[in-house]
Amino acid sequence: MSTFDSDTPSSSRSALNNENLTVEELYGKCTALASNLWWSWVPEIQHVFRDLDPVRWRQLDHNPVALLNEFTPTRLYDRANEMVLFTRINQSYRLLKEYMSSRQTWAATNASVLGARPVAYFSAEFGIHESLPIYSGGLGVLSGDHIKSASSLGLPFVAVGLFYAQGYFRQHLDHEGRQSEEYINTKVDTLPIREACSPTGEPVVVRIDNRTGTIWAKVWEIQVGRVQLFLLDSNIKANHPDDRQLTSRLYGGDERTRIRQELVLGVGGVKALRAVGIDPGVYHLNEGHSAFGPLEVIRQRMADDGLTFENALREVASQTVFTTHTPVPAGHDRFNSEMVEEHLGPLRDQLGISYEQLLGLGRIDPQNGDELFCMTVIGLKLSRTANAVSQLHGCVSRRMWSHLWPWRAEEDCPIGHITNGVHSQSWLAPQIKTLFNKHFPSRWLDRVGEAKVWKNIHDVDPGELWEIHNTLKGRMISFVRHRLASQCRRRGEDESSVELTSTMFDQNILTLGFARRFATYKRANLIFNDLERIDRILNDANRPVQIVFAGKAHPKDEPGKHFIQTVANLRKDPRFRNRVAFVEDYDINVCRHLIQGVDVWLNNPRRPLEASGTSGQKVVLNGGLNLSILDGWWAEAFDGANGFAIGKGASHVSDEITDGRDCEYLYEVLENEVVPMFYHRDIDGLPREWIRRMINSIRTLAWRFSSDRMVMDYAESCYVPAAGGLSCKV
Repeated sequence: MSTFDSDTPSSSRSALNNENLTVEELYGKCTALASNLWWSWVPEIQHVFRDLDPVRWRQLDHNPVALLNEFTPTRLYDRANEMVLFTRINQSYRLLKEYMSSRQTWAATNASVLGARPVAYFSAEFGIHESLPIYSGGLGVLSGDHIKSASSLGLPFVAVGLFYAQGYFRQHLDHEGRQSEEYINTKVDTLPIREACSPTGEPVVVRIDNRTGTIWAKVWEIQVGRVQLFLLDSNIKANHPDDRQLTSRLYGGDERTRIRQELVLGVGGVKALRAVGIDPGVYHLNEGHSAFGPLEVIRQRMADDGLTFENALREVASQTVFTTHTPVPAGHDRFNSEMVEEHLGPLRDQLGISYEQLLGLGRIDPQNGDELFCMTVIGLKLSRTANAVSQLHGCVSRRMWSHLWPWRAEEDCPIGHITNGVHSQSWLAPQIKTLFNKHFPSRWLDRVGEAKVWKNIHDVDPGELWEIHNTLKGRMISFVRHRLASQCRRRGEDESSVELTSTMFDQNILTLGFARRFATYKRANLIFNDLERIDRILNDANRPVQIVFAGKAHPKDEPGKHFIQTVANLRKDPRFRNRVAFVEDYDINVCRHLIQGVDVWLNNPRRPLEASGTSGQKVVLNGGLNLSILDGWWAEAFDGANGFAIGKGASHVSDEITDGRDCEYLYEVLENEVVPMFYHRDIDGLPREWIRRMINSIRTLAWRFSSDRMVMDYAESCYVPAAGGLSCKV
């Protein structure tokens, strides 16, 4: 941070306001607020920083640390005085202190067994806020929501990930709609991050040995509410140049890069926790990327307690929770035997197990020398509690991995399910929050995972809900227009093209949103299978429809990139120029605008490949309706009156036939249900049946698919039993 200005004495300045703050005190309080990512889900604090400089706040990706870096303490004081912010800053600081010191939490009553031995949650990515680009999509955002809810519930909890110096890529589309990827170095001094230190105060660096050398990783610490997030970073001088780049990019590089990243995350992450003085009571592996970690825990238990490998494995497995997130084969990392031995050989030596024993841990059939080592398999074998992320995904996962337990019936395989949820406070529009505050119980945001809290939605005036929804819709359309104009300018298009974006979309038209990773199974282009028919739907003279798209394809996913190109190039077709838009560089900020403003959220994956999905759950909070295949979370959420279903939950063995059927179902539900209901208005101009469905959606889904409910389920069903306590679930 910049040094203090001395042009005006602090004593003179403090006399200008009734809060009795000195320059130094004000700067210190703002720094404290910026240094804890709690602000990322507290709009009141965000608005304080926004009001300091609204333009730079937007340009800096809503990053308060970067913003404060542009202020000297004296200039900050002057600006706060000018904007009358002293009271709000003091109030925000007090709220942070109260939040951090509170002991009256859900976990204090329901998870006290965890005590000083917290849950250690491992994930390859964390999507907490757009200013911290260490996430790519759904898995990362889910991890971010998980630790936010763990914080809010007061759960003894730490998180472990990797620090990606370049994060995931920034997406640009050229004139032909082709995706290109730009990687930008993250400036550490603009993040709320500090070196993690040992109990004696030394910065922590961990050592991970492999057959070809040693990988060193320094450890960063970020405070996320009450949760400590530790991130390992290989970019230090002690490493070989190739290894310094190891953690530079999320999901980048080849198989060798991937296994080394997973070695650092799993083994290095466990070592990092020990180095900072944390002894977890539970290890939660969020997907297979960190599944090497329990091997290091086993080694530690053997060294500390004199246990045999078999006994240590048994004890560690009882403490380990494993979550699988996808039925897509490519989502389960597999490595050849030589690569596994190269990276785990030194650890294997310390464990005292054979080459064949090690490889057998990652194979369904330990004796099959041709079978690749699978990270999901070792994750399942080294845990005694495993879960999928929706009810349907649980069935699919038990079928996928049933060969691990050949003596059991498929339905008895030990993989349960806990359906994903979203962090309500992060995704709820402030305008909707204000509306709910008027009708919901006091401190209702502390109880979002309770069904009874949401009964009060029926007290909300339908006209007021509709008015606020349209305000958010208008805000979203303005955002989309601005982004489209910027895209045109970046591509060097003429001013007439830029000008056209200013009239793109109409607030009075039914608006669909589709934004997620452009993996082929998600079928982003399904709605365009019959261009003549969708033309009639979108351009109906009396009941038109418009669609906004966003999403990235993995740099190596050429079919996914082709889907993007297909959708993006519709802007060149006169039929769709004003009805279809693609917003580049999908991130948390783009997601926030879209899910808060659309009328309908479209989701049409090829069933049953969508394990859960969470974007539609965010839409629910803001009054939008879901139009989805009965897959993932929607298969258990849809009740006939809280959204719309595409099809009846069946699929054909032929993907081509399935796609054709689903496309027909999609057109039919649009033509016969969605469009007529949206445009049917009463004498006051209100779509009463539509609003009833909005209210039903909020009432039945907002609590069920909150991450607070999700984390409570994990605590009751997984964490507490794994820590040796009795589950609070009856």
